Formats: sequence, structure tokens, C-alpha cells
Amino acid sequence: MEKSYSSSKSLEITKSIKKVTLALQHMIAMFGATVLVPLLTGFNVSTSLMCAGIGTLIFHFCTKKKVPVFLGSSFAFIPVIQSVAKSYGSLAYAQGGIVVAGFIYVILSLFIKRIGVKRITKYFPAQVVGPMVIVIGFNLLPTAVSMASSNFIVSIVTFTACILLSNFTKGFTKQLAIIISVTVGYLLSLKLGIVDLAPLKSAEFLNLPPITLPKFSLGAIFTIAPVVIAVFMEHIGDITTNSQVVGENFMEDPGLNRTLLGDGLATVMAGMIGGPANTTYGENTGVLALTKNYDPSILRLAAVFAIILGCVGYIGGFLQTIPTAVMGGISVILFSMIALVGFKTIKNSKMDFNLKNIITMATIIIIGLGPNAGLNIGIKITDMVSLSGLSLAAIVGILINVIFTLYENKIEKETM
Repeated sequence: MEKSYSSSKSLEITKSIKKVTLALQHMIAMFGATVLVPLLTGFNVSTSLMCAGIGTLIFHFCTKKKVPVFLGSSFAFIPVIQSVAKSYGSLAYAQGGIVVAGFIYVILSLFIKRIGVKRITKYFPAQVVGPMVIVIGFNLLPTAVSMASSNFIVSIVTFTACILLSNFTKGFTKQLAIIISVTVGYLLSLKLGIVDLAPLKSAEFLNLPPITLPKFSLGAIFTIAPVVIAVFMEHIGDITTNSQVVGENFMEDPGLNRTLLGDGLATVMAGMIGGPANTTYGENTGVLALTKNYDPSILRLAAVFAIILGCVGYIGGFLQTIPTAVMGGISVILFSMIALVGFKTIKNSKMDFNLKNIITMATIIIIGLGPNAGLNIGIKITDMVSLSGLSLAAIVGILINVIFTLYENKIEKETM
């Protein structure tokens, strides 16, 4: 009896160790990208980590603990956060826009629950989704190149290390490509004497992340909130991919309305306390595919680890010492990968490259990339409020596609 009890306890300990290891792997997978967003936008890194952890737990609560997803800092909001911070001289107004964006998600979730998933997703075909994701990636690339230009030697070494690890290694090493590459770049930066260790020296071991309350401005809200159109489609793609990996239809059970609700409430929470918007992370879906372990509780454990990390002052201090050039080298890869996802969306959809679809895609790309191409394309609503870039591209793209579709349906009826 004692031997059986000992064996059972040993098995439980082994399972616990395995669970903790898998959770740490998920945390590592999300870590690079989640930390990169606050570094690019100015949000506090420790607060952002805490928001990611709390947001993930909120998501799991809303989705009946069924969906193995981790929520991290959203890349899609980076350009508009930077724009608002520059215009208003404070990230608090960007937080206000993020809070409103989260509430729009909540409203969308209630709307979808009422009318059904299929009646919504038909307005977001590949010719709209693909170009918008491309625009997100390409709009971010100039920022990455600017960061890399602070020291091209360091950024090129970091970039090359990540490419080699991503393409010529397997398993866990491949999952660690970002962190290993950052480490290589950081060590080189130390040797070159370009690392400022002051933030680390002044940090405390245990330090609760700073809480910053949001401020609200109509201009900031109109700049940030329309990005929801883009991230809504990203959300659909992420949940669909997660469903395919796990072998469950999460769009139906627990339902797209619940996953949107979880994402929205997590984003509201982040905006209220000083973190960037949250979103479902494809990096963690990749870990699911690699490990074949789909236990949602492992993601919740990873969320707890993220909260703990956010409360360790030395971590935030250390991350602030990472040279801009190192993050620039990694950012070029990450942002290019976002654009690549858009191209793959178009390719995998096997859609017809007819005049309608070509015009829709071209319009979204031209308007979306206008600011970076020197084109002053925008709509001025008031002296403080205007729509341009990704926000305008998303709205115009959806409207054009709807108009073309209605016209095609009318012609089809007339010829019958």
C-alpha cells in the first residue's frame, strides 16, 4: 500500500514538472513579442507582462477554460499608439483609445452572439483580410529599420542569428530563436560597450508594476479604435488556426462571441492600468502544434508566470538595457513575418484574381501604405479627428468589397 502511494505521488510530481516545463515554454514563446511592443511604444515592460498574464486568465474564464490560448501585446496597435503618444505627449490618451477599442470588441461579441458567426465572417474574405495584414506588417517595417540603423553591425548579427536558428534548428531550440538571438546581440553589444546598465542598477528585486490611469480624447479614440476592424479579422484567423491544431471547432464551442469577449475584456483591463492592447498569440499556437499537448491549464500556468515576472523589478530593469539595435534586428524579422501571413492568407484562399478582388486588394494596400509612401491620403472629420493609413484602408476595403458583391448579386439575378 505504501509502495503504491509512493509510486502515485512520484507520478504526480513528474506530471507537475512536465506541466511547469510546458508552461515555461509557452511563456518563453510569447516573451519576445510581448516585451517588444512596450519597448517600441513606451509602455512599462513589467506592467505589460502583468497585463498579458491577467488578460490570459480573463480570456480563459470567458471561454469556459476550453481554448488553449495565450494573450500578449498586440502589434497591430503599435503605429496608432505611437501616433497618439506623439500628438498628445502622453501614453495615457493612447490607453483611453485602447479601453474604447476593448469595449468595441465586447459589443461585437454580443452582436455576433445575437446574429450568428456565419453572417459576420462573410464580410471578411481573403481579399480584405490578406491586404490588411500585409499593411500592418509593412507599416511597422520602417520603425524596425530605424531602430536597426542605430548600430547595423549589432542588428545584422542579431538578424542573422534569428534566421539561422529559425531555419536550421528543430524543436525547442527553434522555439527559442528570438531569445537566443537577442542574447547573441546583447553579448555583442556588451563587448562593443553600447549597453547602458543604469536601469538595471537602479531596479529593485521585488517591485509592483506601475499603474497608470487612462485619459480620454475624441481624437485619440478615433485614431486607435478603428484598428479593431483589423484585429477582429486577425482574431478570427488565430482562433481558426488554433481550432485546426487542436482538432476542435472553437468558433462554435465555446463560440466566437466568447473568444471576442475574452479578448475585449482583457484589452479593457490593459488600457485601464497602463498596458498595450492584448491579442491572441500565434507563437503559442505553434508551441501547441510542436508539443501536441493541448491542455488549457498549461496556458493558465504560463499566465501566472507572466504575472510573477512582471513583479520582479530586475527583469524590467534588465529589459530596458537591451540596445535598440538588437530589438531592431529582431523587429525586421517579426514585422516581415506579419506581412508574410497576409500573403499566405491570399495564397491559401485560392480566390479568383478577377478585377473585383484586385481592385479591393490594391485599394487597401495603397491607402494603408500611403503615409509611408509619402501619399497624404486621409479623411478629416474634425480639427482633432482624422482617418488615415490602416484605419481608413480597413473601412474603405470592406465597403468596396460589399458594394462589388451586391452588384454581382444584382447582375446574377437579372440574368437568371
